Amino acid sequence: MIAVAAAMWGTDGLLRQPLAGQLPAATVVFWEHLLIVVVLVPFLPSAVRAFRAASGRERLALVLIGAGASAVATALFTQAFRYGDPVTPLVLQKLQPVIAVVAAAVLLGERMRRGYWLFAAPALAGAWLMAFPDPLSAAPQAVAAALLAVAAAALWAVGTVLGRMVSVRIASRDVTVLRFAIGLPASVVVLLAQGAPVAITGAQLGPLVLLALVPGLLGLTLYYIGLKSTAAARATLAELAFPVTAALIGVGLLGTHLEPSQWFGLFIVVVSVTALGLRERTRQPVVRVDAAV
Repeated sequence: MIAVAAAMWGTDGLLRQPLAGQLPAATVVFWEHLLIVVVLVPFLPSAVRAFRAASGRERLALVLIGAGASAVATALFTQAFRYGDPVTPLVLQKLQPVIAVVAAAVLLGERMRRGYWLFAAPALAGAWLMAFPDPLSAAPQAVAAALLAVAAAALWAVGTVLGRMVSVRIASRDVTVLRFAIGLPASVVVLLAQGAPVAITGAQLGPLVLLALVPGLLGLTLYYIGLKSTAAARATLAELAFPVTAALIGVGLLGTHLEPSQWFGLFIVVVSVTALGLRERTRQPVVRVDAAV
């Protein structure tokens, strides 16, 4: 299930890039959240009760997850497809675990061991090679696409850390519902701030539904179901289906051409992040949590 979910995430570019060329990012993100919230309406009362019962700190975290990690991050991610190829933003999304370690240290008091940089430094170097066809001469458009994708990955990483914090007392299903329910009004704010249109055509509705429900809601649901009965180390390996699928679809179906240095960068990112994930499941992880935290 985890591998299937990861492969679904890899199809994101197949749907998102054409939409990003037709609609403003804010419009795409608004419709994604609206469609998902409509599907999750039966679970909304339970999620609202959980929000009311949460502490002030947990409520703030949930708002940040919905507004930042869901609405704003997805808007930045969608905008990245307007400037770059459909593979690079998806692969740069794999930097989330690397960024999450730093976010956990800042927000949760977790301490990084020196070994962290043995994984983070190669991952960042690989991301540079992946983002730019000519790594020694980065075009402004490629820089913009890379910065947007990395900013989205950073917000998603912070959302993961905050989600870990609130999941101690709030059910994961309620956290998921609140993520999109809070993200919907936040996406409306982004829509109004950018002056983007709400209206879409009938031809655009189908791809939007697929984007919201397949790599979005269905992929996330399958991932969490599979994670319940799968060792975390194996899950990390199964998630390799994500960048592999993204690369195959980008090159095979969307006409993307990657330079040899970009393929090498993709390989470095995948290996470094996977090795970091595996290391975190050992008795000597690169993050240490004090007993008082």
